[in-house]
Amino acid sequence: MADVSVTAANVLAAAGALKETGTAGVALTAGKVVYKDTADANKWKLIDVRTSDETAGGDGIAICLNDSAAGQPISLMKSGNINPGGTLTVGSRYFASEAGGMCDQGDMLSGDRVILLGIATTTSNLNMQPWVSLVVV
Repeated sequence: MADVSVTAANVLAAAGALKETGTAGVALTAGKVVYKDTADANKWKLIDVRTSDETAGGDGIAICLNDSAAGQPISLMKSGNINPGGTLTVGSRYFASEAGGMCDQGDMLSGDRVILLGIATTTSNLNMQPWVSLVVV
């Protein structure tokens, strides 16, 4: 799976984006896709579409806006427009992938769970509206 190559320093939420703060459950880097682990005091952890340990629904998916160590505060973007820190293809749909990554639909693998993050409106903007499916491709 070819993930979007992210430069953490370029990750930036646009004005009006829905943001949240929380506690990192593991070390996190800006631009990583995370889920809220409701079984571990709502700590934020790296999403992995190859496993089934995420218990979050659509409200529990976000992109990290800063780096954080485990147990420390983390700023997150839950929906709206974001520069994800990497180059996107305009009009393409982007999905969560392994180890907190993000990939184009064409890079999903058999066995991946479908977690839509949003659609690229420019080469540096993702209109993020997460949608979690129980479907496995």
